[in-house]
Amino acid sequence: MTDLQTERLVLHPVDVDEAERIIARQAGAPDSWAEDFPFDGDVVGATFYLRACAERGSQPPFGFYRLTRLADGRAIGGIGFKAPPVQGHVEIGYGLAPSARGQGLASEAVMAIVDVARTQKVTKVLASTTHDNIASQRTLFHAGFTVAKSDDEMHYYEIDL
Repeated sequence: MTDLQTERLVLHPVDVDEAERIIARQAGAPDSWAEDFPFDGDVVGATFYLRACAERGSQPPFGFYRLTRLADGRAIGGIGFKAPPVQGHVEIGYGLAPSARGQGLASEAVMAIVDVARTQKVTKVLASTTHDNIASQRTLFHAGFTVAKSDDEMHYYEIDL
């Protein structure tokens, strides 16, 4: 897989070695990380990626991507697919290091990953947020998602492709 580029970001497909460095929170020679990367969400995303690779093997493009800011070349977060599509539907998860929040970068990354799904004939992309995660809710709305349902803890979003 090749890197994907947006106006301000590079979405780099993570491999097993990089995922292990993210989980260990220990940058290697090829890494350039923001001071607050990886944060807990990146560790969770990399862990799910490694588990999926162990269970099903790598399934590009439905993996985990490191988000790198073009302005300074630093890793600032992650985004990825929680699993390969099932009946044309796929779920995503994402997050940014605190230093990169509030700049619209998450929406930019979400729109890019939705485009990846679109090229793979996915018909619906799903995402979820807790009720108190207003920033993530705004990210999804800005990227074109709508609320499909809610329960006591979560809002569930979707976008038809």
